[in-house]
Amino acid sequence: MKLTHTQVITFTYFALILFGGFFLCLPIASRTGEWTPPLDALFTATSAACVTGLVLYDTYAHWSVFGQMTLFILFQIGGIGFMTVITMFSIFLKRKIGLYERQVLVHSTGLLKLGGVVRLIKSIVLLSLCIELIGAVLLALRFCPQMGVKSGIYNSIFHSVSAFCNSGFELMGQYGQFSMLHGYIMDYPVCLTFILLIVTGGIGFIVLDDIRIHKFKFENYSLHTKITLTVTGILILLGFVLINIFEYDGLLAGLSVKDKIIVSLFHSINSRTAGFNAINTAGLKEASVLLAMVFMFIGGSSGSTAGGIKTSTLAILVMSAVNSTRRVNKMLVFKRKLSDKTVKYASSIVTIYISAIITAAIIICAFEPVSIREALFECVSALGTAGPSLGITPALGYTAKTVIIILMFSGRLGWITLLLAFAKKHIDPPFERPGEKILIG
Repeated sequence: MKLTHTQVITFTYFALILFGGFFLCLPIASRTGEWTPPLDALFTATSAACVTGLVLYDTYAHWSVFGQMTLFILFQIGGIGFMTVITMFSIFLKRKIGLYERQVLVHSTGLLKLGGVVRLIKSIVLLSLCIELIGAVLLALRFCPQMGVKSGIYNSIFHSVSAFCNSGFELMGQYGQFSMLHGYIMDYPVCLTFILLIVTGGIGFIVLDDIRIHKFKFENYSLHTKITLTVTGILILLGFVLINIFEYDGLLAGLSVKDKIIVSLFHSINSRTAGFNAINTAGLKEASVLLAMVFMFIGGSSGSTAGGIKTSTLAILVMSAVNSTRRVNKMLVFKRKLSDKTVKYASSIVTIYISAIITAAIIICAFEPVSIREALFECVSALGTAGPSLGITPALGYTAKTVIIILMFSGRLGWITLLLAFAKKHIDPPFERPGEKILIG
């Protein structure tokens, strides 16, 4: 059976999750040597493969080394892309990459053109491994003296890959279940290493490759790179300022100026993509919770390890709204013109994401004793593959877990990709319908 490119991507991710869920079910995957309920294993496998970070169990306390390694493999493959991993095996085996496979790679990595896709795949893997290795070395300098050499190296590699892939999985349960990164939020070297890994993973492989080629010459970057870096910088700064304002007499109260800076900076970056809970999310003020939901909804950048509607989509919609109020027809960005098709695509993504979140939140509220605030936060976190939670994840029932699994899966693949995988090909009729105007706004 001839599959379309979107169907190949969808089914391979689905197969990856099923295999991961099967291995996590096994007694060898848990510390107690008992079977893990199939739905819970599937939930955890989906969260890892879709680099989300929502968990039902504390990763260190529940999963054995085998289970932790299964999660490690899932979020490493899910982060850099399943098709990327398959292609690297093909290159290693000196197998020729055909046209069909190249087209699938273009769809899976978010490239805009077919040329140079294999070269970019090699760059993606090498850059990823180098960044993860550097991150692991920096973390090992702090972890090894505290945990011992063997445990320190193991934790350094696990957390470096987890941070770069924006997966949000951590092993700090050794200091208390669900303690997460609370004990390291004031450790500047560890915190800054996490920040650098999250940002580099969240801006996307295309941007990283562009920076590698053109160094720091902004004028030579592609339009995608310019938009991504600009919007990412604005969002980080905006989140940093607003968290300081909202939580000045809240979670930041009593902290020194240095500590307030590092905590607010980490939360600004982490809440959009990574899902490492370094502060008590349940203790955030309502304004901070709403800000976190907006940031999770936006997510990271196209072609990255992060989810959400993406920074480029946000930029297009904002500029489109500004142009509409100024009655400007052409969409110009950095002296380049964007097509109307791009604007329509961005609008479609936002409409689908909002519809999915509202529908999922209604279902969860109907079957679970949670507030609409908690349900919306969980749904946005799952669909944006962000990972933060207000603490309701372990208590969810079967229906809510299934809804969250669907959201995480669709959020990682993208709703457009998922819908195209099952939609029939539409052929426009060979004639035009008469036009008519309607009122808008």
